[in-house]
Amino acid sequence: SLPLSLPPSSFLMLRSRHMTTPRLLLIQPPMTQLNTPYPSTAFLTGYLRRQNIATSQVDLAIALIHRICSRPGLQCILDHLPDHPAASVQNLRTHASAYLDTIDAARRFLQNKDPSLALRISSRRFLPEGPRFAAIDQFAAPGDDADDDPLLWAFGALGIQDLAKFLATLYLEDLADAIRDGIDPHFALARYGEHLAASAPSFDPIHQALLAPPTLIDDMLAELTAAALNQYRPDIVGLSVPFPGNVYGAFRIAATVRRLAPNARLVLGGGYVNTELRELQEPRVFDYFDFVCLDDGELPLQRIVEHVAGTRAAPELCRTFVRESGTVTFHDDPSAPPLAHTETGPPTYAGLDMDLYLSVFEVLNPMHRIWSDGRWNKLMIAHGCYWSQCTFCDTSLDYIKRYSTAPADKLVDQIIAIIAETGQTGFHFVDEAAPPAILKTLAQRLIERGVTITWWGNIRFDKTFTPELCALLAQSGCVAVSGGLEVAGDRLLKLIRKGVTVEQVARVTHNFSDAGIMVHAYLMYGFPTQTMQETVDALEFVRQLLEHGCIQSGYWHRFALTVHSPVYREPAAFSIHVPPEATATFARNEVPFEDPTGCDHESLGRGLRAALFNYMHGVGLDADVREWFDIDVPATTIAPNHIAAALRAE
Repeated sequence: SLPLSLPPSSFLMLRSRHMTTPRLLLIQPPMTQLNTPYPSTAFLTGYLRRQNIATSQVDLAIALIHRICSRPGLQCILDHLPDHPAASVQNLRTHASAYLDTIDAARRFLQNKDPSLALRISSRRFLPEGPRFAAIDQFAAPGDDADDDPLLWAFGALGIQDLAKFLATLYLEDLADAIRDGIDPHFALARYGEHLAASAPSFDPIHQALLAPPTLIDDMLAELTAAALNQYRPDIVGLSVPFPGNVYGAFRIAATVRRLAPNARLVLGGGYVNTELRELQEPRVFDYFDFVCLDDGELPLQRIVEHVAGTRAAPELCRTFVRESGTVTFHDDPSAPPLAHTETGPPTYAGLDMDLYLSVFEVLNPMHRIWSDGRWNKLMIAHGCYWSQCTFCDTSLDYIKRYSTAPADKLVDQIIAIIAETGQTGFHFVDEAAPPAILKTLAQRLIERGVTITWWGNIRFDKTFTPELCALLAQSGCVAVSGGLEVAGDRLLKLIRKGVTVEQVARVTHNFSDAGIMVHAYLMYGFPTQTMQETVDALEFVRQLLEHGCIQSGYWHRFALTVHSPVYREPAAFSIHVPPEATATFARNEVPFEDPTGCDHESLGRGLRAALFNYMHGVGLDADVREWFDIDVPATTIAPNHIAAALRAE
């Protein structure tokens, strides 16, 4: 175990629970993005500070990565690394000196502090290369000569910075694999302990992992938690858990807070809680947390602070679980309606060290590159989804169904304030689907007020995105959009209630592309009643969209049935059967279902992903779509000029 920088007794100097102004510390647990702060604590901190609540924030996810990716941290890992047969461990043990000599330099390069190092990294003579580098073989285009350099094919002769980031990211992934295989089976750079929490009806797997002897990574996280407690001395600690890959880290942090600061009160919230813990009955969760709150956290946290200060009784809590007399109880004061989007205000990144974040390049996908590379300020144009009808979506939950907007001038004011605070002009608008009318007004105000930003966000492929509007958005700084094409077939799009057709998507995406805006399409397979023929036809539509420059990026998702969706509520309408579920006392979200169509979607998924990867790089666009599948599939029924005809008709 690592020694804590201060003894536990130093954290016990907390004030009485009935203080007038409790201090609140918001923590982002591992792991989320490496390149930019996840926005939840920034939004909450901004709102709570405007309510005169002393609020601080810390990102222990990036702090842990920074600790590991340093010479002292790596030396500690090597000192604890067993002689394990895994290739990742053997690679790290064999090349230990090379990793120690390069880890600080590689980290600084990925933090954009030493760009000249790209020349040495891209030479492939500087960083040690382990099993992850075998991924380079996938870049060889079909039919290429064996002597061709796959990296040159992927990056070209001048993409040195990108190539170096890709190689340095593989280097970090090799290190992460060795940690997972030799030291901590839960560790990962993104999905940390995800298998313990994803749709986990029982708390037992997480509880057993928490009761196990701490690993070296657990001890590092405990030391970072102790340092945060010593710096901020909070009365309340809130942990934001957006994904299953944050749950284990959050509970580990909570256990450390319980041990070092037993008088501090702990709060659990975030996207994972909002979707998976809405029916929470497990009292053991409250051995770690005093409060578990749902949906937007601004008002629940404000009420919790007032409750801890002694000015509000428990029944006045808002959307919050507590344990009373050993039983989980839910309090939701009906006099506390959700805050309008105009009331929550902008985020603040005060307290987050932006220099720690790493710009990584994990896969050769243009949109994923934007997501994982560079610093992006996060801002929400509108709360909820203005469409809110898609049958696969969590339309019954607050983050989708409650639509609330803010005036464009107010948004521009917030943008200016965030730039002044962070020094960064890149913005990711984190809406479920940014509304076209507000985007138009926002773009006009940005141009009129001379505010220069670079921005991207999620949209619906709404027919109101005309060539003129797309050109205006590009002029205001828009560089990319992502949107759901989903099943890429009109019968299923109607069943999904997507509100678009394939032809409409082709025209809208072409408008964006013509304006110089990159387009990423979210694609889905395995939707109820989807046949093999429809899947093959969907791939043909995607091929044509890429061939005609309508989209430049995409990603196939396997359909998952969630309990908050219309499909779950009306299974007969989608011709599926949902078997009886086991009783869930902890998480409940994704559930199995039976589709009488009987299509082997898993075997189709491999071909869909292989085809899309090559299409995005201009490979195989003239080949029959059947060539990508390793099983017999029918020929497409879609005419090869279908998308071209739709574009001509426009």
